[in-house]
Amino acid sequence: MRASQSSDAARKKRVVGNWKMNGSLAANAELLRACSASVEAWAGAGVEVSVCVPFPYLAQARELLSGSAVRWGAQDASVHASGAYTGEVSAQMIAEFGASFVIVGHSERRAHHSETSALVAGKAAAVLAAAMTPIICLGETLEEREIDMTEAVIAGQLSVCVEVLGLDALAHCVIAYEPVWAIGTGRTATPEQVQAVHGFLRTRLGRAGAGISLLYGGSVKPSNAAELFAMPDVDGGLIGGASLKIEDFEPICRAFG
Repeated sequence: MRASQSSDAARKKRVVGNWKMNGSLAANAELLRACSASVEAWAGAGVEVSVCVPFPYLAQARELLSGSAVRWGAQDASVHASGAYTGEVSAQMIAEFGASFVIVGHSERRAHHSETSALVAGKAAAVLAAAMTPIICLGETLEEREIDMTEAVIAGQLSVCVEVLGLDALAHCVIAYEPVWAIGTGRTATPEQVQAVHGFLRTRLGRAGAGISLLYGGSVKPSNAAELFAMPDVDGGLIGGASLKIEDFEPICRAFG
């Protein structure tokens, strides 16, 4: 774990763009340059801005963002360091492109690739071992919320991370609360619902919780970002579709009071 990693993961205001499986070399170049120029204009505001791009575009992100205030990362990493795992990409490979962050356990990975909480925790450990910061995603489905299982689901997902990583290592991570029912659906949890879960997480994390950035992800857009980010335990957002357009992403980044 690199010496600077603790400060990298310490609680601060953050906005992270998750491009998902979107992009092209030409479109990326325009977006990355616009993002860099926008953030440079208000870099003293104390908000850290990052983008997590598809694997093929890590080199382009490094080329266009190096020296800027915008950081970059990936959307997944293998639990394995190397070997006969065709199609997998190791955390160490990602680190070679200067990445700072790797998203692990996104609900789309859990749902479409049957990723378990144990696998997610193992991936987080691999990212930490490669001297990067994992962004660990947690969240409940609509059915689980409707039967009042939100806290139980979140606690279960978190407890596996605590068991595998330990609280000391978890303090070097970022956690993103992503209610599955609000991702890509246009539905957004109310600020009060988000605060309730973030407050629960902060308390559940105990001594480590005070220093961990807790992000919200779930249809965040310019019209609701300020209200969400005003909640005391919401440290920023993990932004999906709105991170693909600078006219949406930039005002979200500036939405902190």
